[in-house]
Amino acid sequence: MATIDMTPGTVVNEPRDDQGPSAAHLNWLRAGVLGANDGIVSVAAVVVGVAAATSNNTLIIASGLAALVGGALSMALGEYVSVSSARDAQRASRVPVPADEIVNPWHAAIASALAFVAGALLPFLAVIVVPGGWKIPVTVGAVLIALVLTGGTGARLGGANVPRAITRVVVGGSLTLALTFAVGSLFGVTVA
Repeated sequence: MATIDMTPGTVVNEPRDDQGPSAAHLNWLRAGVLGANDGIVSVAAVVVGVAAATSNNTLIIASGLAALVGGALSMALGEYVSVSSARDAQRASRVPVPADEIVNPWHAAIASALAFVAGALLPFLAVIVVPGGWKIPVTVGAVLIALVLTGGTGARLGGANVPRAITRVVVGGSLTLALTFAVGSLFGVTVA
């Protein structure tokens, strides 16, 4: 029979009895899904909003690139700070925490940043490659397909309800795109 050291912040290196996902796995999954979804939606919102305001490709590309880089760095920093706080709370706990339950802020930050870039590339490239009047509709279509795939994949990996996850991300993404398109249209000239 193993003994457990009950000193606050103790890490226990015993195997898990349950077969559920570990906190580390869920930490990675949450950061990856959030990063990909945010990359898809936020960069698409920026490029669709700017494309609704102007047909100047240089402005659209500059805005999209700034959103991609700034968003990836912001996601990484946000995940690092958030998960560091969670890790600090785990370590300060009076209850022993199994080693695979200690969350890693670096893993979360890297997963989120990489997932953000992967998600952001689709709307960024779509709005750059597609010409003229097709720019916004094709970008929106590509984004909706990407959101279906992201929501479904995240739900499958986490063992969650797939239709509910897909609906959640598609509705949220659609509303975001519609609102940023409306704002861009108010301030600029529609792409011809």
